[in-house]
Amino acid sequence: MTDPKFIRNVAIIAHVDHGKTTLVDGLLKQSNTFRDNQAEMSQDLIMDSGDQEHERGITITAKQTAVYHDDYKINIIDTPGHADFSGEVERTLNMADGVLLIVDAQEGPMPQTKFVLSKALELGLKPVVVINKIDKPSRRVAEVKDEIDDLFLELAIDDAQLHYPVYFAIGREGKAWKEMPEKPEEKGDLSPIFDAIIGDIPAPEVDTTKPLQLLVTSLQYDSFLGKYAIGRISRGTIKKSQPVVLIKADGSKVNAKIDKLFAYRGLNREEIDSAIAGDIVALTGIGDAHIGETIADSENPEALPVLEVEAPTLSMYLGPNTSPLKGKEGEFTTSRQIGDRLQQELETNVALRVEDEGIGFKVSGRGELHLSVLIETLRREGFEFEVGRPQVVTIQKDGVEQEPVEEVLIEVGSEFVGAISQELGQRRGEMTHQETTSSGAIRQTYIIATRSLIGLRNLLMTATKGTVIMHSLPHGYQPMGPKLQQHRNGALIATEAGSTTAYALDNSAARGIMYVGPGTTVYQGMIVGLYNRQGDLDVNVCKGKQLTNMRTSSSDGTVQLTPFTDLSLEQSIDFIEDDELLEVTPKSLRLRKRFLDPNQRKRNKK
Repeated sequence: MTDPKFIRNVAIIAHVDHGKTTLVDGLLKQSNTFRDNQAEMSQDLIMDSGDQEHERGITITAKQTAVYHDDYKINIIDTPGHADFSGEVERTLNMADGVLLIVDAQEGPMPQTKFVLSKALELGLKPVVVINKIDKPSRRVAEVKDEIDDLFLELAIDDAQLHYPVYFAIGREGKAWKEMPEKPEEKGDLSPIFDAIIGDIPAPEVDTTKPLQLLVTSLQYDSFLGKYAIGRISRGTIKKSQPVVLIKADGSKVNAKIDKLFAYRGLNREEIDSAIAGDIVALTGIGDAHIGETIADSENPEALPVLEVEAPTLSMYLGPNTSPLKGKEGEFTTSRQIGDRLQQELETNVALRVEDEGIGFKVSGRGELHLSVLIETLRREGFEFEVGRPQVVTIQKDGVEQEPVEEVLIEVGSEFVGAISQELGQRRGEMTHQETTSSGAIRQTYIIATRSLIGLRNLLMTATKGTVIMHSLPHGYQPMGPKLQQHRNGALIATEAGSTTAYALDNSAARGIMYVGPGTTVYQGMIVGLYNRQGDLDVNVCKGKQLTNMRTSSSDGTVQLTPFTDLSLEQSIDFIEDDELLEVTPKSLRLRKRFLDPNQRKRNKK
């Protein structure tokens, strides 16, 4: 059992893509956690274990790991950098005593830097700043240092938080310095970061003599031992086979017994007999445990404060597939199967909310990315379902309906500023700040209603030829504004069920952008393209060419089709309007009208 004086609990926080996970890789490799011949020694982003994390290049769920340096055990918590996964950040910062704040030497503090740092300072965590990527040609270390000073001045809760150490690093090469090096290309290692964690971040202030308290901050599953409850021991000691009491969120108490106890070493859990206050452990045997509940001593059960997580800002309908092609591609298709899976997701996804709505469910989360990651996860697990257009989650305050507002930072080349200003102006965005970066790009900050952001990212990507950089974070609430006009053109809607033909698609392609290719199975009411005008248009994309006995060289030529646009999941969610749905199966994404019959659509038109 380690003495609490030799334990350090540190969370690594930063804006997305500033190098958190890469720095954790370096700490893992340089602490002799792996053997020299282990595969992890040649891997990058070791902590990003999920398929979607690898594909999207982002951290989605917070991870725990532990390394040993000299006599010290360092528990490291790697947190996501996207505002959509801020629920993960909020719950895991409770386990830390200090934070490593990583800031890019070129970009400086960004919106998410501000968000995660404010959460850390509110909890009274000790910050250590690491200016990363100092080998970038366009680095601006002195200016970034000043910007960090300004950020701390804005967010600090007491004067002590204004005194923080600053280190300099090249995370990708596993090198760090206490002072800005004259020659960053020279040999180096991460010893200064290890020293900073041990010297600058305090040991946990805990009482090992009092009765046990542990707040469950994370859950994991495996098919062998079932549910693991993970958390930091707030006081006392814990032993395997120990009888405990689980104090639920409503105050009720359940007697339980710890089966097995695990500590972290590198990426693995290792079984231990006992652990002491201040350490982060995983334990099995308490199947009823949920995030935010307390595991306490059976003789003196006392609850810890329940975790507070900010409210969701976006919701969408998610229910069983009702299209003519239902049940053909998915393994799990019923409302009950989808409901059971969503209940299971609620256990680990603390920022998610699920309510019954008809035969389906209303799923609420922190943003489009948060919800699309959930949809993609269900899809990969074999679920088939349909989703509706995202809607904002409003609140009532002093009898007035209020909607969520976000601060959006947009960075773009000067030639596209006009297009950005026009689009955000139409969506009633209010610009609060504009500056030119060292690379010559224009960086603008807007305050804009969350509902105006739905579908905005893809629109700006198209308008700026894929060069826009856009980040957003919550900015409170404001009274509900007027309804926004529809920005999208009408849809091309299939009138017949069947298989699409090149001949029919060639005729329809003149009317707009096609979303299906030849040989695709379609049904009446399915959206097959974007019309180049306002209002929807019904088209027959299954019509074959009439054969005649007149032969001409021109009419027998093969059809030259324009390649169709294959929409991604995020683009499909952005596309749909209130009267449309997205059908999601493990193999396909299909856009459709809510009412497939054209007469029914006319009757229900608002």
